[in-house]
Amino acid sequence: MPGPLHGIRVVELTSVVLGPWACQFLGDMGADVIKIEAPRGDSNRTLGASRHPGMAALYLTCNRNKRSLVLDLKVPGARDALLKLIATADVFVHNNRPQVMTKLGLDYADLKKVNPRIIYCGAYGYSKKGPYGAKGALDDSIQAASGIAMLNKLVLGEPRYLPTVVADKTTAVTVVYAVLAALFHRERTGEGQEIEVPMYETMVHFVMGEHLWGMTFDPPMGTPGYTRLMSQERRPYPTRDGYIAILPYLDAHWETFCKVVERPDLLADPRFRTLADRVRHIDATYSETAKIMATRTTREWLDLFAKTSVPTIVVNGLEELATDPHLEAVGFWKEVDHPTEGKLRLPAFPVNFGSTPAGIERHAPRLGEHTREVLRESGLDDAAIDALLASGAALTADGAAKTAAKGAD
Repeated sequence: MPGPLHGIRVVELTSVVLGPWACQFLGDMGADVIKIEAPRGDSNRTLGASRHPGMAALYLTCNRNKRSLVLDLKVPGARDALLKLIATADVFVHNNRPQVMTKLGLDYADLKKVNPRIIYCGAYGYSKKGPYGAKGALDDSIQAASGIAMLNKLVLGEPRYLPTVVADKTTAVTVVYAVLAALFHRERTGEGQEIEVPMYETMVHFVMGEHLWGMTFDPPMGTPGYTRLMSQERRPYPTRDGYIAILPYLDAHWETFCKVVERPDLLADPRFRTLADRVRHIDATYSETAKIMATRTTREWLDLFAKTSVPTIVVNGLEELATDPHLEAVGFWKEVDHPTEGKLRLPAFPVNFGSTPAGIERHAPRLGEHTREVLRESGLDDAAIDALLASGAALTADGAAKTAAKGAD
């Protein structure tokens, strides 16, 4: 059965992680996603392990369920070809600075002329309404600006970036729900619209949801920072043979925990009687829990808490996720055969739809693999397509490969 977005066409002019990952979600849900790439292709095509040039791991994990069309927007004719495609689309997503799109003649006003129903989504560093609006941005810079790096200073003693592109991926998910909301609005009214999804504002919203804390009130009733998350004792607990994650958070959890570990004295301790008490004394709460966890093996603790509601789970490394029994049981890891890259392991779409399942219907495309196909669907005849290819305004997969080979010489 087709996914919930079957029949929706998405044109993306994106690279790196934010835009490609967002549009991959849309493709997983059944949208026809067409990826517009420059002749050199998405920079992620070169990052990570690869069997062939331009098909590296990071590209493969962010670009399935798409078709690739190569257009050199600096060459006359390429913009017109893109606008022909836009006329057939429902959604356009880009992650360039808005000033770049204006210079290319591809801002919302330009696209609205050829398709008034278009949902136009720009995802970039900072809202164009503010003084940072012309700044470029990548994940690290947004982690710095949004407070994430300094959160780590409070715990680790120095500013540190999280070892995952949290700003890119969180903003990508925001792009997805914003686009879906705009499509719902258009379904009811017929009206397209422009959407701006700035990384900075998205991540400040993300961070301060819990960390606004005492500054929620005006005047402030304390400093920002959710106390429990600021504790240097907040970490997986060492056991006799490894680590375990356990969080007796709610009062019912704490009561169960104290009974299972045979520590009734902790229930009577005024520091730990309620959730609010435990948060006020969070270092002591974590410290006492750590002492207890160190007395048994990980397996023993998992078995003891297996039938309780206390959140308890293993601490996986990245390699261990590939064989996690739960992920195996739910079919999370998909083995797919790529026509040029061989057998690949990819994560499944995480949401389970009862009637319109998401899935992996297309492999991550080679650069320019669908150029002719997509241009033909846009209404161009073979003569017009041949002219674009001859001028370098468009490239097929073979042409892109030759271009790449010349660049490597």
